[in-house]
Amino acid sequence: MNVLLVGLGRWGEKHLRVWRELGATVWVADASPERLAWARRQGLDPSRAAADYREALPDVDAVDIVTPADSHRAIVGACLAAGRHCFVEKPLAATAAEGRELEAAGRVAGRLVQVGHIFRFHPVTATLREALGAGRIGRVRYATGRFAGFKRPRADGGVTQADAIHYFDLFAYLFDRDATRVDAIQRDYLGRGLDDLSWTVVHYGDIPVSVEANYFVPGSWRECVIVGEHGALVADFNGDAVSVHLGEHRRHGDAWEAVETGKEELPVNGEEPLRLELSAFLDACAGKAPNLAPAAVGVRALDVVEAAAQAARLGRSVIL
Repeated sequence: MNVLLVGLGRWGEKHLRVWRELGATVWVADASPERLAWARRQGLDPSRAAADYREALPDVDAVDIVTPADSHRAIVGACLAAGRHCFVEKPLAATAAEGRELEAAGRVAGRLVQVGHIFRFHPVTATLREALGAGRIGRVRYATGRFAGFKRPRADGGVTQADAIHYFDLFAYLFDRDATRVDAIQRDYLGRGLDDLSWTVVHYGDIPVSVEANYFVPGSWRECVIVGEHGALVADFNGDAVSVHLGEHRRHGDAWEAVETGKEELPVNGEEPLRLELSAFLDACAGKAPNLAPAAVGVRALDVVEAAAQAARLGRSVIL
Protein backbone atom coordinates (compact mmCIF):
# COMPACT_ATOMS: atom_id res chain seq x y z
CA MET A 1 0.00 0.00 0.00
CA ASN A 2 1.11 3.57 -0.67
CA VAL A 3 0.99 5.51 2.60
CA LEU A 4 1.54 9.18 3.31
CA LEU A 5 2.96 9.91 6.76
CA VAL A 6 2.14 13.46 7.87
CA GLY A 7 4.32 14.59 10.77
CA LEU A 8 7.91 13.56 11.47
CA GLY A 9 8.23 14.34 15.16
CA ARG A 10 9.50 11.89 17.77
CA TRP A 11 6.47 9.61 17.41
CA GLY A 12 6.33 10.13 13.64
CA GLU A 13 9.85 8.72 13.43
CA LYS A 14 8.61 5.48 14.96
CA HIS A 15 5.73 5.36 12.48
CA LEU A 16 8.14 5.74 9.58
CA ARG A 17 10.25 2.85 10.83
CA VAL A 18 7.24 0.56 11.24
CA TRP A 19 5.74 1.44 7.85
CA ARG A 20 8.99 0.51 6.18
CA GLU A 21 9.18 -2.72 8.18
CA LEU A 22 5.66 -3.56 7.00
CA GLY A 23 6.71 -3.08 3.39
CA ALA A 24 4.57 -0.03 2.64
CA THR A 25 5.70 2.50 0.05
CA VAL A 26 5.96 5.65 2.13
CA TRP A 27 5.60 9.32 1.30
CA VAL A 28 6.28 11.85 4.06
CA ALA A 29 5.15 15.42 4.69
CA ASP A 30 6.37 17.89 7.26
CA ALA A 31 6.51 21.67 7.31
CA SER A 32 10.05 21.56 8.70
CA PRO A 33 12.88 21.39 6.11
CA GLU A 34 15.09 19.87 8.81
CA ARG A 35 12.69 16.98 9.39
CA LEU A 36 12.40 16.33 5.66
CA ALA A 37 16.20 16.33 5.39
CA TRP A 38 16.29 13.80 8.24
CA ALA A 39 13.87 11.54 6.34
CA ARG A 40 16.05 11.68 3.25
CA ARG A 41 19.05 10.68 5.36
CA GLN A 42 17.08 7.57 6.37
CA GLY A 43 17.07 6.54 2.71
CA LEU A 44 13.67 7.90 1.73
CA ASP A 45 13.29 8.73 -1.96
CA PRO A 46 13.52 12.57 -2.17
CA SER A 47 10.65 12.58 -4.66
CA ARG A 48 8.39 11.20 -1.92
CA ALA A 49 8.98 14.03 0.57
CA ALA A 50 6.91 17.22 0.63
CA ALA A 51 6.37 20.25 2.81
CA ASP A 52 2.65 20.28 1.97
CA TYR A 53 0.86 16.95 2.53
CA ARG A 54 -1.72 17.80 -0.14
CA GLU A 55 0.91 17.47 -2.87
CA ALA A 56 1.25 13.74 -2.15
CA LEU A 57 -2.44 12.84 -1.88
CA PRO A 58 -2.82 11.82 -5.57
CA ASP A 59 -0.05 9.23 -5.13
CA VAL A 60 -1.25 7.40 -2.02
CA ASP A 61 -4.06 5.12 -0.83
CA ALA A 62 -4.00 6.04 2.85
CA VAL A 63 -2.71 8.74 5.18
CA ASP A 64 -1.16 8.43 8.65
CA ILE A 65 -1.56 11.69 10.59
CA VAL A 66 0.92 12.16 13.46
CA THR A 67 0.53 15.88 14.11
CA PRO A 68 -0.76 18.03 17.02
CA ALA A 69 -4.41 17.47 17.93
CA ASP A 70 -5.51 20.95 16.87
CA SER A 71 -4.48 20.17 13.27
CA HIS A 72 -6.41 16.89 12.96
CA ARG A 73 -9.74 18.34 11.90
CA ALA A 74 -8.27 20.14 8.88
CA ILE A 75 -5.82 17.44 7.78
CA VAL A 76 -8.07 14.42 8.27
CA GLY A 77 -10.99 16.28 6.69
CA ALA A 78 -8.96 17.13 3.60
CA CYS A 79 -7.62 13.59 3.24
CA LEU A 80 -11.10 12.07 3.56
CA ALA A 81 -12.44 14.55 1.00
CA ALA A 82 -9.69 13.34 -1.35
CA GLY A 83 -10.93 9.77 -0.87
CA ARG A 84 -8.08 8.51 1.30
CA HIS A 85 -8.29 6.18 4.28
CA CYS A 86 -6.96 7.81 7.46
CA PHE A 87 -5.09 6.65 10.52
CA VAL A 88 -4.96 9.49 13.05
CA GLU A 89 -3.05 9.50 16.31
CA LYS A 90 -5.08 10.05 19.43
CA PRO A 91 -6.82 12.21 20.32
CA LEU A 92 -9.00 12.00 17.23
CA ALA A 93 -9.42 15.78 17.33
CA ALA A 94 -9.06 18.74 19.65
CA THR A 95 -12.70 18.49 20.75
CA ALA A 96 -15.44 15.88 20.74
CA ALA A 97 -17.48 18.07 18.38
CA GLU A 98 -14.63 18.07 15.85
CA GLY A 99 -14.28 14.33 16.34
CA ARG A 100 -17.94 13.85 15.43
CA GLU A 101 -17.40 15.93 12.31
CA LEU A 102 -14.57 13.64 11.24
CA GLU A 103 -16.61 10.54 12.05
CA ALA A 104 -19.39 11.86 9.81
CA ALA A 105 -16.89 12.84 7.10
CA GLY A 106 -15.56 9.29 7.04
CA ARG A 107 -19.06 7.91 6.55
CA VAL A 108 -19.79 10.36 3.74
CA ALA A 109 -16.50 9.56 2.01
CA GLY A 110 -16.91 5.83 2.54
CA ARG A 111 -13.38 5.72 3.91
CA LEU A 112 -11.79 4.27 7.01
CA VAL A 113 -10.87 6.41 10.02
CA GLN A 114 -8.82 4.52 12.62
CA VAL A 115 -7.75 6.26 15.83
CA GLY A 116 -4.37 5.57 17.43
CA HIS A 117 -5.58 4.19 20.75
CA ILE A 118 -2.51 2.00 20.94
CA PHE A 119 -3.29 0.29 24.25
CA ARG A 120 -5.94 -1.73 22.39
CA PHE A 121 -3.07 -3.42 20.56
CA HIS A 122 -0.73 -3.91 23.51
CA PRO A 123 0.13 -7.52 24.43
CA VAL A 124 -0.60 -6.67 28.08
CA THR A 125 -4.13 -5.69 27.09
CA ALA A 126 -4.61 -8.99 25.27
CA THR A 127 -3.58 -10.86 28.43
CA LEU A 128 -5.93 -8.78 30.58
CA ARG A 129 -8.86 -9.41 28.23
CA GLU A 130 -8.17 -13.14 28.25
CA ALA A 131 -8.03 -13.25 32.06
CA LEU A 132 -11.21 -11.20 32.42
CA GLY A 133 -13.01 -13.31 29.83
CA ALA A 134 -12.01 -16.48 31.70
CA GLY A 135 -13.40 -15.06 34.95
CA ARG A 136 -10.07 -15.32 36.76
CA ILE A 137 -11.01 -12.64 39.31
CA GLY A 138 -14.79 -12.95 39.17
CA ARG A 139 -17.05 -9.94 38.76
CA VAL A 140 -15.02 -6.70 38.46
CA ARG A 141 -15.52 -4.32 41.39
CA TYR A 142 -13.26 -1.39 40.46
CA ALA A 143 -9.97 -0.49 38.79
CA THR A 144 -7.15 2.03 38.90
CA GLY A 145 -4.81 3.33 36.22
CA ARG A 146 -1.66 5.45 36.39
CA PHE A 147 -0.11 7.14 33.36
CA ALA A 148 2.51 9.45 34.80
CA GLY A 149 6.15 10.44 34.76
CA PHE A 150 8.57 13.34 34.76
CA LYS A 151 8.59 14.56 31.16
CA ARG A 152 8.06 17.50 28.82
CA PRO A 153 4.44 18.68 28.80
CA ARG A 154 2.65 18.55 25.47
CA ALA A 155 1.55 21.88 24.02
CA ASP A 156 -1.54 20.72 22.13
CA GLY A 157 -3.64 19.77 25.16
CA GLY A 158 -3.63 19.06 28.87
CA VAL A 159 -2.38 15.88 30.48
CA THR A 160 -5.90 14.45 30.69
CA GLN A 161 -6.31 14.69 26.92
CA ALA A 162 -2.73 13.64 26.21
CA ASP A 163 -2.26 10.77 28.65
CA ALA A 164 -5.29 9.89 30.80
CA ILE A 165 -7.27 9.38 27.59
CA HIS A 166 -5.30 6.16 27.03
CA TYR A 167 -6.98 4.65 30.07
CA PHE A 168 -10.40 6.12 29.33
CA ASP A 169 -10.40 4.09 26.12
CA LEU A 170 -8.57 1.08 27.59
CA PHE A 171 -11.14 0.43 30.30
CA ALA A 172 -14.05 0.93 27.89
CA TYR A 173 -12.38 -1.72 25.73
CA LEU A 174 -11.63 -4.11 28.61
CA PHE A 175 -15.08 -3.86 30.17
CA ASP A 176 -16.94 -3.56 26.85
CA ARG A 177 -19.06 -0.67 28.06
CA ASP A 178 -19.11 3.11 27.72
CA ALA A 179 -18.47 5.64 30.48
CA THR A 180 -21.61 6.86 32.23
CA ARG A 181 -20.40 9.35 34.87
CA VAL A 182 -17.23 11.36 35.51
CA ASP A 183 -15.71 13.11 38.54
CA ALA A 184 -12.35 14.88 38.40
CA ILE A 185 -9.71 17.06 40.02
CA GLN A 186 -7.33 18.96 37.75
CA ARG A 187 -4.42 21.30 38.42
CA ASP A 188 -2.36 23.70 36.29
CA TYR A 189 0.81 23.99 38.38
CA LEU A 190 2.92 25.26 35.47
CA GLY A 191 0.50 28.09 34.65
CA ARG A 192 0.14 27.15 30.97
CA GLY A 193 -3.64 27.26 30.91
CA LEU A 194 -3.63 23.46 30.53
CA ASP A 195 -3.95 20.78 33.20
CA ASP A 196 -0.68 19.10 34.11
CA LEU A 197 -2.06 16.87 36.88
CA SER A 198 -5.42 15.13 37.03
CA TRP A 199 -7.30 12.50 38.95
CA THR A 200 -10.38 11.28 37.13
CA VAL A 201 -12.97 8.83 38.38
CA VAL A 202 -14.81 7.36 35.42
CA HIS A 203 -17.82 5.13 36.00
CA TYR A 204 -18.36 2.39 33.44
CA GLY A 205 -21.81 1.44 34.60
CA ASP A 206 -21.31 0.01 38.09
CA ILE A 207 -17.50 -0.17 37.76
CA PRO A 208 -15.66 2.93 39.05
CA VAL A 209 -12.16 3.53 37.69
CA SER A 210 -9.64 6.00 39.10
CA VAL A 211 -7.10 7.37 36.60
CA GLU A 212 -4.05 9.45 37.60
CA ALA A 213 -2.04 11.42 35.04
CA ASN A 214 0.72 13.99 35.55
CA TYR A 215 4.11 15.26 34.40
CA PHE A 216 5.78 15.29 37.82
CA VAL A 217 6.20 11.80 39.30
CA PRO A 218 9.79 10.50 38.95
CA GLY A 219 10.15 7.67 36.49
CA SER A 220 7.64 6.42 33.94
CA TRP A 221 4.44 4.71 35.08
CA ARG A 222 2.07 2.87 32.76
CA GLU A 223 0.17 0.53 35.05
CA CYS A 224 -3.29 -0.56 36.08
CA VAL A 225 -4.98 -2.74 38.70
CA ILE A 226 -8.35 -4.42 38.18
CA VAL A 227 -10.01 -5.69 41.36
CA GLY A 228 -12.65 -8.39 41.32
CA GLU A 229 -14.59 -10.58 43.75
CA HIS A 230 -11.89 -13.25 43.90
CA GLY A 231 -8.67 -11.31 43.40
CA ALA A 232 -6.93 -8.69 41.29
CA LEU A 233 -5.07 -8.31 38.02
CA VAL A 234 -1.95 -6.15 38.18
CA ALA A 235 -0.52 -4.92 34.88
CA ASP A 236 2.66 -3.05 33.93
CA PHE A 237 2.60 -1.84 30.32
CA ASN A 238 6.22 -0.68 30.49
CA GLY A 239 7.43 -4.05 31.70
CA ASP A 240 5.06 -6.21 29.62
CA ALA A 241 3.91 -7.96 32.80
CA VAL A 242 0.55 -9.13 34.16
CA SER A 243 0.00 -11.01 37.41
CA VAL A 244 -3.15 -12.37 38.98
CA HIS A 245 -3.41 -12.23 42.77
CA LEU A 246 -6.15 -14.53 44.05
CA GLY A 247 -7.82 -14.08 47.42
CA GLU A 248 -10.96 -12.96 49.14
CA HIS A 249 -12.32 -11.68 52.42
CA ARG A 250 -14.08 -14.25 54.58
CA ARG A 251 -16.23 -13.66 57.59
CA HIS A 252 -15.98 -15.71 60.76
CA GLY A 253 -18.60 -14.55 63.20
CA ASP A 254 -17.94 -10.88 63.82
CA ALA A 255 -14.43 -11.01 62.36
CA TRP A 256 -13.13 -10.82 58.80
CA GLU A 257 -10.03 -12.41 57.33
CA ALA A 258 -8.11 -11.57 54.16
CA VAL A 259 -7.25 -14.95 52.69
CA GLU A 260 -4.69 -15.09 49.89
CA THR A 261 -5.09 -18.16 47.70
CA GLY A 262 -2.33 -17.76 45.16
CA LYS A 263 -0.39 -15.59 42.75
CA GLU A 264 0.47 -16.30 39.13
CA GLU A 265 2.45 -14.47 36.48
CA LEU A 266 0.44 -14.58 33.27
CA PRO A 267 2.13 -14.95 29.88
CA VAL A 268 2.40 -11.76 27.81
CA ASN A 269 3.26 -12.44 24.20
CA GLY A 270 2.97 -10.32 21.11
CA GLU A 271 4.67 -7.97 18.71
CA GLU A 272 5.38 -4.28 19.16
CA PRO A 273 2.01 -2.52 19.75
CA LEU A 274 2.63 0.11 17.05
CA ARG A 275 3.41 -2.59 14.51
CA LEU A 276 0.21 -4.46 15.43
CA GLU A 277 -1.79 -1.24 15.26
CA LEU A 278 -0.56 -0.13 11.84
CA SER A 279 -0.77 -3.66 10.47
CA ALA A 280 -4.40 -3.79 11.61
CA PHE A 281 -5.01 -0.53 9.77
CA LEU A 282 -3.60 -2.01 6.55
CA ASP A 283 -5.81 -5.07 6.92
CA ALA A 284 -8.89 -2.92 7.54
CA CYS A 285 -8.11 -0.74 4.51
CA ALA A 286 -7.81 -3.86 2.38
CA GLY A 287 -11.12 -5.21 3.68
CA LYS A 288 -9.43 -8.18 5.34
CA ALA A 289 -10.49 -7.26 8.88
CA PRO A 290 -12.76 -4.82 10.73
CA ASN A 291 -11.61 -1.43 11.96
CA LEU A 292 -10.49 -2.17 15.54
CA ALA A 293 -10.40 1.48 16.68
CA PRO A 294 -13.01 3.39 14.64
CA ALA A 295 -13.68 7.10 14.94
CA ALA A 296 -16.59 6.42 17.31
CA VAL A 297 -14.25 5.19 20.07
CA GLY A 298 -12.11 8.30 19.63
CA VAL A 299 -15.21 10.45 20.06
CA ARG A 300 -16.25 8.59 23.20
CA ALA A 301 -12.80 9.04 24.73
CA LEU A 302 -12.96 12.77 24.02
CA ASP A 303 -16.41 12.89 25.63
CA VAL A 304 -14.79 11.63 28.84
CA VAL A 305 -11.95 14.17 28.54
CA GLU A 306 -14.41 17.02 28.23
CA ALA A 307 -16.63 15.68 31.01
CA ALA A 308 -13.56 15.52 33.27
CA ALA A 309 -12.72 19.17 32.56
CA GLN A 310 -16.30 20.17 33.29
CA ALA A 311 -16.44 18.09 36.48
CA ALA A 312 -13.18 19.62 37.74
CA ARG A 313 -14.39 23.14 36.95
CA LEU A 314 -17.81 22.69 38.56
CA GLY A 315 -16.74 20.46 41.44
CA ARG A 316 -19.46 17.88 40.78
CA SER A 317 -20.21 14.76 38.81
CA VAL A 318 -20.95 15.01 35.10
CA ILE A 319 -23.34 12.47 33.61
CA LEU A 320 -22.67 11.14 30.11
